[in-house]
Amino acid sequence: MGIVEGSLGAITGIGTWRGNWGWGLLVIFVTVTIHIIGLGLMHQRAVHVLFRVRSHPHASARFVLVLGVVTMLATALHAIEIVVWATCYLLLSAIPDFRSAMLYSLNAMTSYGHESLFLEPRWQLIGAAEALNGCLLFGLTTAFLFSMFQKALQTVERQSQ
Repeated sequence: MGIVEGSLGAITGIGTWRGNWGWGLLVIFVTVTIHIIGLGLMHQRAVHVLFRVRSHPHASARFVLVLGVVTMLATALHAIEIVVWATCYLLLSAIPDFRSAMLYSLNAMTSYGHESLFLEPRWQLIGAAEALNGCLLFGLTTAFLFSMFQKALQTVERQSQ
């Protein structure tokens, strides 16, 4: 039996429609908060670096490097959030081991799916909540990367004038 099952499960509705929504919304809140904080910190640092290198003779190459690093860091944020979801699945005993939980979470977050990994019917709503969370997080990341790309282009254009 999982850490939060048993008498606590009866109280919290774990494995029920309401419980799935409750846990799903809680994990969505946690991962979106992590994502916004991470993107905010990356934004501060990247803008600082872009401002410093704008007059450098090889500024364009450095902008590409900065955007590449920002993209890798955003990917690392997604990995952290996948670990959060995998941990949730383990705590709920929805998936038996960490490796399977990580693979399921990666597949759910990206909406890729995996033919040999699935949740029991009582946990399927929380898996769908993770897919929803993935859409939100990838949307935030896309908007952030687009914004950073625009800032880099504006800086390059100012340098060439």
